[in-house]
Amino acid sequence: MASVQPLEFRWGIISTGMIATAFVKDLLVDPKTRDVQDVIHKVVAVGSRSVQKAQEFIDTVAGGDKAIKAYGTYEEVYADKDVDAIYIGTPHTYHYVNALDAIKAGKNVLCEKPVTCNVAELRSLISAAKEHNVFFMEAVWTRFQPLSLEVKKIAEEGTLGAPVVLHADLSGNFGIHKIATTHRILDPALGGGALLDLGPYPLVWAIITLYENPLNKLSNPTTITGNMLKTPITDVDSSTAFTLTFSAAKLAAQAILTCSITLNSPEPGVIIRFEKGTIKIRPPIYCPKEFSVEYYGDNGKLVREEKRVFEYVGGGWHFQADEVARCVRDGKKESSLWGHNKSILEMEIFDEVRRQGGYKFPPGVEKVV
Repeated sequence: MASVQPLEFRWGIISTGMIATAFVKDLLVDPKTRDVQDVIHKVVAVGSRSVQKAQEFIDTVAGGDKAIKAYGTYEEVYADKDVDAIYIGTPHTYHYVNALDAIKAGKNVLCEKPVTCNVAELRSLISAAKEHNVFFMEAVWTRFQPLSLEVKKIAEEGTLGAPVVLHADLSGNFGIHKIATTHRILDPALGGGALLDLGPYPLVWAIITLYENPLNKLSNPTTITGNMLKTPITDVDSSTAFTLTFSAAKLAAQAILTCSITLNSPEPGVIIRFEKGTIKIRPPIYCPKEFSVEYYGDNGKLVREEKRVFEYVGGGWHFQADEVARCVRDGKKESSLWGHNKSILEMEIFDEVRRQGGYKFPPGVEKVV
């Protein structure tokens, strides 16, 4: 019996920065190293502000493959007939325009997180994706990693009981007093601050373990509260804390989520407390490799502890790429693991936390309001 040839999935890359570099390096990792037999990724086009910059990216990141086309505009990548999907790695405030242009060109899109500046922009993109009949997904890579899938499985199989409280933090010391005010983390015109840059990662753990828990029946949080500590340098949030309470269905639980651009991340990065145990996830919480599970007896005392360590070749970005390729192959327009509904929930939460924290973008940043 002849073996089935894997799908060769062809990517066009928009932007040549740090995130695009990490993503493309992972695309080039042999899929067999992660036990993927049905998909092979290929970069066929790179778009940057100049042909020279695109070519430099190809030479230094994409292995110097002569077959990859270097473009000095994004539009040329969108128009390239050899491209199956577009990866957008530009700053947050460019996501809406870049994704919309790609969608209007009839391309499938994987767009970096946060997918847009606000929920109105996101709803506009989803509408456009449906109109043009293309696949569209936010690049929440954490959701597709093996550790995340295993944590979700343990959280839902019943031994630990229902989740009650989740604490999650992602912080990073960006040295904000030493960097330019035009740096993405400080510039409000680029959606700077802790919430939009770092906030998706504490939030994804709340979505995986609380929102997606069968007891919750995909009910939105009943309350959202947010507080921001602003930096006087540019008035973006240097630290943000937000809580989500779930009580609409059969789940009664809270998520306490924090992020900061002036601190290092704590250890553990995520603590999920259940009726009969606790899951602790070691940082970095956007791509963790280790977690532990504590099982408690009826007296509340520790009965046993299990640790799990995950290893694979690459940085962890390729799992979401596999998902995109399979969805497009199977004619799906959104992922069942990170569908449009979860990105909408994310942006609704961020909009509300920004509203409560008094963080308004400069005029013209939001393309849809």
